[in-house]
Amino acid sequence: MAKVTYIEHDGTAHEVEGETGLTVMEIAVKNGVPGIDADCGGACACATCHVFVDEAFTGKTGTPSSMEESMLDFASERAENSRLSCQIKLSDELDGLTVRLPAFQG
Repeated sequence: MAKVTYIEHDGTAHEVEGETGLTVMEIAVKNGVPGIDADCGGACACATCHVFVDEAFTGKTGTPSSMEESMLDFASERAENSRLSCQIKLSDELDGLTVRLPAFQG
């Protein structure tokens, strides 16, 4: 188990525990975190689980695949630390991960 903090656009924080091996998107959906729409269910076929990874964790979450990069082109407010949460698998190394949510998904 590892903790993830999701911060909504308005600053509301949701700290939840998730099973390692699950994606950051799956943990958000299972815990009712608002702002993660996950329209494609985690198939990396949309950009409705877009998050901004906290600077302290960008090196630990890896780099987006070419498919993820293509989907991120559809994300609103894309930034250098943008990722699709369906593509980040939780590990012990990511315990304490903080992600911020954009104002709008997709």
